[in-house]
Amino acid sequence: MSDNIVHIDDSQFDEVVLKSDKPVLVDFWAPWCGPCKAIGPILEELAEELDNVKIVKINIDDNQQNAGKYGVMSIPNMILFKDGEIVNRQIGALPKTELKAFIENNLS
Repeated sequence: MSDNIVHIDDSQFDEVVLKSDKPVLVDFWAPWCGPCKAIGPILEELAEELDNVKIVKINIDDNQQNAGKYGVMSIPNMILFKDGEIVNRQIGALPKTELKAFIENNLS
C-alpha cells in the first residue's frame, strides 16, 4: 500500500474529503470487487505522480453512509470532489492513461 493513498471511514469523510484544501478523488470500493483490485495499483501510481489531487479510498462494505449519500450503486465508483462539491464521477475501472486524463481534465 502506498503512503500517498488515504484510507478513511464514514466518520472521517467530511474532514478528509469535503474540507480538503485540494481536490480529492474518492474511490468507493470493496475487497471482493475484482475491478476494484485491478485499479488499486493504478491509483497508487497516480497518487505518487499527481501532487494536485488527494486520493482517498473508502470500503463500502464497512462504510455505507457516504456510499448511500452519494448514490454509489456499483463499484469501483470514483468521485472527484473540489471545494466540497462533486466535480465528476467515473464508474468502472479505467486504464491508467484514461483515469489520469479523467482527473486532469476535470481539474483544469
